Amino acid sequence: MFLMNRLNYNIFFCLFFILLNGFSLSAKVGRIVVSQDGSGNYKTIKEALASVPDNNQKAIIIYIKNGNYKEKLVFGKLKTNIALIGEDVNKTIITYDDYASKKDVNGKDIGTFGSYTVSIECDNFIASNITFENSSGPVGQAVAVAVGGDKVTFKNCRFLGSQDTVYTFGNTSRQYFYNCYIEGTVDFIFGAAVAVFEQCEIFCKRGGYITAASTPEGQDYGYVFLNSKITGIAPENSVYLGRPWRPFAKVVFINTEMPALIRKLGWHNWGKVTNEQTAFYAEYQNKGEGFKPDERVAWSRQLTATEAKLYTLKAIFKDWEPKK
Repeated sequence: MFLMNRLNYNIFFCLFFILLNGFSLSAKVGRIVVSQDGSGNYKTIKEALASVPDNNQKAIIIYIKNGNYKEKLVFGKLKTNIALIGEDVNKTIITYDDYASKKDVNGKDIGTFGSYTVSIECDNFIASNITFENSSGPVGQAVAVAVGGDKVTFKNCRFLGSQDTVYTFGNTSRQYFYNCYIEGTVDFIFGAAVAVFEQCEIFCKRGGYITAASTPEGQDYGYVFLNSKITGIAPENSVYLGRPWRPFAKVVFINTEMPALIRKLGWHNWGKVTNEQTAFYAEYQNKGEGFKPDERVAWSRQLTATEAKLYTLKAIFKDWEPKK
């Protein structure tokens, strides 16, 4: 380990990016180090991001040393092919405290979509070992990370917040969350993207709703939770798996641990009976005290073994193969 840290440090991170994003071994790779103590190339992530040229074709690794970075960041559409890698997931924290009802310079609410700590609009983006936090607390909608780019991967990351923690916007966006921790209260995973959450922990801080998908009509997949676990401190029978933000919401939980805090009914129609005819809510071989297939709402479903086989990364993401 010592030799890798000292002698093969750059090679390790170059190969890390290549393996994750499918770059060829001949691809050029750049590395930028961010450290608050001045030992890196920049002291802030915003400065490091500004140094990446627009329409970048080279794999760029932004390595962030441990620290609490209070920064509101936008990875714009032209900032492609970036890997954001933290030193330690528990100690490399990007945080901000905006929330929907906070006033802008003109005295108007910034709104849910302006409340993000980090907004990722670019394609081919990777984050690993990073904590994304909205620290505003239980004050209504307050997004930790908003993701709209295509082919976006999060590995071993944490997402901290209350209401609306993770916003997956963009109808054509494909997103992969692997071995991540996501916490919240109400609709804390929401949006239109195709997103897979594999081996993730979903932590419910109080009664509410885990998902609020707005899957577009005709889209094959929405949210898929694979081999994950739901935990939390919410009261027993107080958390719904989801409610449809838009009529054609699609959410599937497969082989996921569900504690007693999950409501027996499982799903909510958001007060619209018509949503029951269009939303697709399904489960397969879940387990735990909160998995009550016989007591779920009649308009949800339990997948057959044949149907469950359609929920592979290859089937969901088509020509994109994110690496674990």
